[in-house]
Amino acid sequence: MLKVGLIQITSSDQPAENLQAVSAMIREAHAKGAQFIVTPEVTNCVSADRKHQSQVLSLQENDVSLQSFRDLAAELNVWLMIGSLALKSGDPDGRFVNRCFLISPDGNIAAKYDKIHMFDVALSETETYQESKGYRPGDAATIAKCDFGTVGLSICYDLRFPHLFRDLAQAGAQIITVPSAFATISGEAHWHVLLRARAIETGCFIIASAQTGQHMATVGKQRETYGHSLVVSPWGEVLLDAGTATGVSIIEIDLETVETARRRIPSLQHDRKYQAPKCQTPPQKTP
Repeated sequence: MLKVGLIQITSSDQPAENLQAVSAMIREAHAKGAQFIVTPEVTNCVSADRKHQSQVLSLQENDVSLQSFRDLAAELNVWLMIGSLALKSGDPDGRFVNRCFLISPDGNIAAKYDKIHMFDVALSETETYQESKGYRPGDAATIAKCDFGTVGLSICYDLRFPHLFRDLAQAGAQIITVPSAFATISGEAHWHVLLRARAIETGCFIIASAQTGQHMATVGKQRETYGHSLVVSPWGEVLLDAGTATGVSIIEIDLETVETARRRIPSLQHDRKYQAPKCQTPPQKTP
């Protein structure tokens, strides 16, 4: 059995404030017995203002939040998944990285992952996002072996690309984390069904810690996120739904159910090669 703590927060655009709030919640999760604690996407800063981000964000090696989280994991002797931090990349074009960190109980970075799929969408006439303009996409999938099991890493919009999740599962993942800052419009329509689908397809536990509510912004427009941090079983059952309030949720999961689900429906072993689709048109009638 593994006791998991999910942190649901409403990050502002001020990293120092967010660090203080999240650290307190991590301590609360640890006090409640969590062995593996997961925070949402962009834990340190929710902002769409690139100038402001340039002022408050850091390179990974200089980031105060990351070092503080590493120290905290070592102090508490817990596995800590920082869903992602917005960081400077050092690239000439000035784009940032959206980077997830798995921190081991000794405070070392056990794995990191840069979000591959960029959220470039138009949800409505008034709500559009062009993540690729501000962030450099990653190009490598990541899994990590922990003392409790094997974890596959993803971030938010990756959820809509099932081949990534299949690759993670076939590489050995028993848990796939989906830290997110999901928009409310798409969250209401798609969040639960997509997370359940990814769990069913892979036979993995899906652990999705989420940002929630109205995010305060000192500059630029405010964002609203959907919340509803979820844990979904390998059989597609929603085991935990945190609703929309900020807070800490604790759940115990049994990783043996991963193998049970995969024995019942071993679809991960049933891939077959096939030709790419070609459009077929009916034959033309002879005049």
